[in-house]
Amino acid sequence: MTSTALLSSSLVLQPIKPCKPFLPRNPRIPRPRFPLCSAEPKHLTKGGGGGRRSPVDDGRRSPRRGPHGTSRRSAIKKSFAQEQVVFTTPVARDPAVAIIGGGVAGLVCALTLEERGIRSTVFDTGMHGLGGRMATRIIDSRTCIFDHAAQFFTVSDLRFQKLVDRWLEKGLVREWKGLLVELEAGGHASPVPYSASRYVGMKGMRSLMDSIISQTLELSSIWALLAAFEDPLPISQNRDFEGAFVKDTSWCLQTLELSSIWALLAAFEDPLPISQNRDFEGAFVKGVDSLSWMGNNTSKLFPLESDLAQCWTFFSTAAYGKRNKVPQENIPSATAEKVKDDILEGVESALGLSKGSLQKPFYTRVQLWGAALPTNSPDIPCIFDPNGRAGICGDWLLGSSVEAAALSGMSLAHHMADYFRSGGTQPDEFAIGLNNPFHAIAGHDIGQFPGLKSGEQVEPQACPAL
Repeated sequence: MTSTALLSSSLVLQPIKPCKPFLPRNPRIPRPRFPLCSAEPKHLTKGGGGGRRSPVDDGRRSPRRGPHGTSRRSAIKKSFAQEQVVFTTPVARDPAVAIIGGGVAGLVCALTLEERGIRSTVFDTGMHGLGGRMATRIIDSRTCIFDHAAQFFTVSDLRFQKLVDRWLEKGLVREWKGLLVELEAGGHASPVPYSASRYVGMKGMRSLMDSIISQTLELSSIWALLAAFEDPLPISQNRDFEGAFVKDTSWCLQTLELSSIWALLAAFEDPLPISQNRDFEGAFVKGVDSLSWMGNNTSKLFPLESDLAQCWTFFSTAAYGKRNKVPQENIPSATAEKVKDDILEGVESALGLSKGSLQKPFYTRVQLWGAALPTNSPDIPCIFDPNGRAGICGDWLLGSSVEAAALSGMSLAHHMADYFRSGGTQPDEFAIGLNNPFHAIAGHDIGQFPGLKSGEQVEPQACPAL
């Protein structure tokens, strides 16, 4: 008999029509057994009917709110304000785990649980797909693709290397050997030495996540995670789960400090004038207030192609993001225009160009990552409360890298599997990370890259706590 997790939560599961698959099934990749539950993209109007947003990408975003009128942020805040649940029922022989969050940590946790013979279901609110910060925006699938969050990742841990080797064998990622530099204001570039290999998704970082989750789309029903106004309902109302309830989210600890980063996607007809700066594909920018990173998606993703539009991703500094932070669900047009102009001026400064001399991009889009990266961390692989049978995984527990996210997901999955195997008779032996202190972490404004011989201390530029 399977016991259910009666969780006090304001998150409600509501059935919707199944989403159409966004990737064909790859017969080379075995089908995972864990189901995927995601929100179907909807464009809501004030009257509640379906409507479409203007196709013009001017940097403005519609408020990301559910049909009940509450934002995802407020829903999560409300959820964690609920009374702590303590389980007294025995652990089931065939436990099932609910994983909230379909980023790297959540998906790797699900895959690892599967390897340990434990069922799980992944829930996510991603309106444009899962993957979290492994995000890619496709304007034209052949010529115009932007990685607008994680730009690349490195490997320094053998456990993560084994996972990456599997991705390499399946053609999901490849080693990125493009020139990476530190670029000083004025145009002086110097190569970044590294001891670890660098990797990118074959068709963008999102393609890696798509390849993992596309195997789970043939479901009889799909569930959306919606915010409720009043009475919290247990997740077991619609699905039966053992007490283990994984929260893949960084909102639950008040002491966590997060940076805010602006991203500008810009496509140019011609290559940028960087030949005098060693013709790099990616650059950590120093000494420019509005710019910390510039990466050429075209040369990174299409290294053998020529005569393509030049698609660049630019990231602001954390300090600039903090000063210019606005509600990311609804960026004012004036703010979007200002950020675009400031970052493009920063590009001119970084390349040593005169003001106004940079060619005009034919496409731009700004995005605010309001809770971009952690600037402090408890430096533990995962958190697990055996009494509440609740665990937490995420990159912020170990740092701010793709590797940290994957290792955290693996760690929590193995820890929970060991807990289930023990029968839960001595729960205190499995408590981990419940009272660990936080400390500042080092790295670039866009994250950590283990193995790179570069990176300065990131000063905490915290966003307001929940």
